[in-house]
Amino acid sequence: MPTGVSRRGPHVLPDREPAVRPSDRGASGVRQRREPRKPTWHRNYCVYCVGLSMVVAWVIVLAVFQQGSINVDVRRSAAEMLLHGELKSTERRVHRMLPFSSLSVEERFADGKLEIERSRRANFVGLRPPRLALVIGSANGDAQLLMLLTLTKGLTELGYRFTVFTFEDGGGHYLWQNIGYQVHLVDYQGLMSIDWSNYEGVILASLEGQRVLSSLMQDPFLSIPLIWLIHEDTLGKHLREYEEKGFDGLISQWRSSFRRANAIVFPDFSLPLLYATLGGTNFMVIAGPLADVLKADTYLASHPRHHTRKDYGYGENELIILFVGSYFHYDDTIWDFATTMQALASQVSELEGSTSAGVHSIFLCGNSSDTYSSSFQELAAQMGFPANSIRCYPFDHDASSLLLIADIVLHASFNEEPSFPPLLLRAMSFGVPIIAPNISQITKNVVDGVNGFLFQPKDPATLAKAFSLVIGQQKLSDLAKRVADEGKLLAKDMLAFEFVSSYAKLLENVLYFPSNVMLPAAVSQIQQKTWSWDWLERKTTNESDQSTELSVIEMLERQFEKNLTGISQLENETLSGDFPTELDWEDLNEIEISEDIETREMQELEERIETPLKTWEEVYHTARKAEKAKPEKHERDEGELERTGEPVCIYEIYDGGGSWSFLHHGSFYRGITLSRSGKRPGTDDVDAVSRLPVLEDSQYRDLLCEFGALLSVANKVDNIHKLPWIGFQSWRATSRMVALSRIAEEKLETMMMEGNKGDTVIYWARMDMDLNEGLSLDFWSMCNSLNAGHCRSLFSDAFRKMYGLGEDMASLPPMPDGESYWSALHCWIMPTPSFLEFIMFSRMFLDSLDQLSYNKSNPSCVLGSSEIEKRHCYCRVMEFLVNIWAYHSGRRMLYLNPVTAQLSEQHPLEQRRGLIWSKYFQRTLLKTMDEDLAEEADDGIYVNPRRLWPLLGEVHWQGVFDREREQRYVKKMDKKRKAKERLLDRQKHGYKQKALG
Repeated sequence: MPTGVSRRGPHVLPDREPAVRPSDRGASGVRQRREPRKPTWHRNYCVYCVGLSMVVAWVIVLAVFQQGSINVDVRRSAAEMLLHGELKSTERRVHRMLPFSSLSVEERFADGKLEIERSRRANFVGLRPPRLALVIGSANGDAQLLMLLTLTKGLTELGYRFTVFTFEDGGGHYLWQNIGYQVHLVDYQGLMSIDWSNYEGVILASLEGQRVLSSLMQDPFLSIPLIWLIHEDTLGKHLREYEEKGFDGLISQWRSSFRRANAIVFPDFSLPLLYATLGGTNFMVIAGPLADVLKADTYLASHPRHHTRKDYGYGENELIILFVGSYFHYDDTIWDFATTMQALASQVSELEGSTSAGVHSIFLCGNSSDTYSSSFQELAAQMGFPANSIRCYPFDHDASSLLLIADIVLHASFNEEPSFPPLLLRAMSFGVPIIAPNISQITKNVVDGVNGFLFQPKDPATLAKAFSLVIGQQKLSDLAKRVADEGKLLAKDMLAFEFVSSYAKLLENVLYFPSNVMLPAAVSQIQQKTWSWDWLERKTTNESDQSTELSVIEMLERQFEKNLTGISQLENETLSGDFPTELDWEDLNEIEISEDIETREMQELEERIETPLKTWEEVYHTARKAEKAKPEKHERDEGELERTGEPVCIYEIYDGGGSWSFLHHGSFYRGITLSRSGKRPGTDDVDAVSRLPVLEDSQYRDLLCEFGALLSVANKVDNIHKLPWIGFQSWRATSRMVALSRIAEEKLETMMMEGNKGDTVIYWARMDMDLNEGLSLDFWSMCNSLNAGHCRSLFSDAFRKMYGLGEDMASLPPMPDGESYWSALHCWIMPTPSFLEFIMFSRMFLDSLDQLSYNKSNPSCVLGSSEIEKRHCYCRVMEFLVNIWAYHSGRRMLYLNPVTAQLSEQHPLEQRRGLIWSKYFQRTLLKTMDEDLAEEADDGIYVNPRRLWPLLGEVHWQGVFDREREQRYVKKMDKKRKAKERLLDRQKHGYKQKALG
């Protein structure tokens, strides 16, 4: 049930705590400190009593002078006279009370984004459906569980696939199995072992999802789209307590968590007010009315209608009309009720006179004071309502009981609502006919005369006509009963389609769909039109939704209080221990005296020992020898010692602390990080940024991705790698279940130790591991699918530019079809000399590719469809480049099954004869091309100052070697000349040595 907030004070709705008042907040949205004052009901009491008295006076005057139906502008005229100014428009009033520019998904995002993307993907197809991670809470209620089940089923129909995680084994998990999803139970360590980059987005379904943010708020998961569903008001209630206690650090922690999400989604428009302290720019509302429908069903099952009527003092045959107002337009309630009562006064009086049971009117608004109720009774009497037939109840009264006993529910608010009024929805769920104005949020769902009765707010005569249709023969008409039954059916599945379609539109605009991912179907193809009630009915009654663990709110509170206590104790210990006592000063004095005595004894002992005096030449030569001596080599760390004697080292590439749990330990592996701040502590991991300065530029680091680690190792490789074999493996191999098992590691070590296997490339991650079953693509088609359909054409152009081929010459190296495997994820090993040759080829290809892709006036990337893919432009092409180089350079290609360690040769050399372009991959040709580029870079004759090749490694050619040799010779001769001059100067002038001692 939503929480209403008025500009005159908070008014609590049924089953909810008071919301945070916008008037208590400053411009920044943070609640300002206010001095303690009297309860707001004193002020409300005076305001509403005076207001009602003035309304009564105005209605009496109008009734005397007009002697007819109330004028359409009575409500507005009274407001002008009493408030001394025209009331602002409804839309502007709602937006002022809700401190967010736009909370609706329809208003926030434009249509047609996916249609544009579909037109771009005409020349390639996706390899797999879009994947989403759904993290559900441990104690999701029935309403939230039903919404999640309905949402998941609806999005599955559009093509999404989900992986469901939870923190505690609770009831209802089999309901997820009914729609084809297994619930994965994870703890904190399990969360750190989830590769969130496997998913296009993450959906957190409760506040408990805050536990996931410790992983999602660090690289490499920082850019994963996150949608957070907040259904609870628990944290909103605690925020005010945190402010009063001064827990600013705890508020800041929650604020940073909320800012991490791309969208915070609430089920109604009242919850954003409670959480306004934590942000607002990413807040959205997607209405989910199931809580009201389920509450009505539960209340109806436990509260018989005749017993509830008896508790209120009403008979079974008495007619009860319930007037309800708006939670978001509380200021206009008085005028709306006055207009409604004047329009219905004559009909109610006539109905009272024709029946012996009696007609009663109940108003749900204001406060429950006696004066307030008597003011309404006086107003009703002046308008012709029966005496003592009026009752008023405040908004914090049990609304469900009033709706249950009512025969008619009239929505007496004429302003536009941000969503369908929840009290009307609950009344429809009780089977009570409703009368409501034809505002947009109501007319979207209710059809006049079918499942409700509508009237025009500007024409009171339409209200009287609608009321006459409901009443017949001093009781509810047959039409009203049929409309009530239809309304009950409508309420059961109201907004189900809008709920799923709004989330589908949100996902379309928040998620990034890589080139290898299929696009979801259009929203118009959603088949889920109703809530999945049948699944909820299968839930057994003995299942408990209560979690046995501490909630995340309690955990963070305890941790914060513990930290505060620890800081306080530390400050006390510091204050008590910083000042030395008299005993400390005495101990210090004795230590100084003892050290002074020991120093004097050592000096006297040295003076008694005879030391032969050295000549000046001996002193000079000793000093020169010390200068020429190389500094002592640093002690080798444990990892370097473990790798001594090993034939191979596999460098695991990672980026950020979020990938640490996917890395291996031991002498077989060594980490290499692309982020200085994300380096594992206490390890000898390689810092790729310090070894290759171009990676300090975030633009180049994003363009190269993990291939930048290969370039950094190849740059002055002798300083870091001295083993005969070298290998690489991405941290993602562990999460994709393609990392080497212990058996596979032993297999590789045995192969390396047996002897030289020649120019062989051994790989264990397959390029087709993400393909759907039954789908088979050749190498270039698969590369196209991973690079927005431009891999084949752009590779051909880059290859042509690299070798200077003519337009009439073929420039796309042929890659064979068949069932053989290709390498992916940089998971391979090869001899170290072959690796350096591969890097030499890759640098030149990458330079040509960059010249074709980069335009200084309009930098763009055709190898990606989403913004993330364009930022990582060259990553996917460079990941598969090793296949082309190994195949056409005549290397043996062996696939090692990472689980079973079974070794199989791929693309045998005998089958490549006549197909490979070996002339373009000869080492002598590549070496000549590399030296030519080095000479151009050394001479500074590049036309494009952004030339990428010199930045990717060492620049060497014969001229550089000659220049370095000449510089060393000049430096050596200069040193000899200076030494000779010093010797001649000493022989000429002598040297006077100072007396020793």
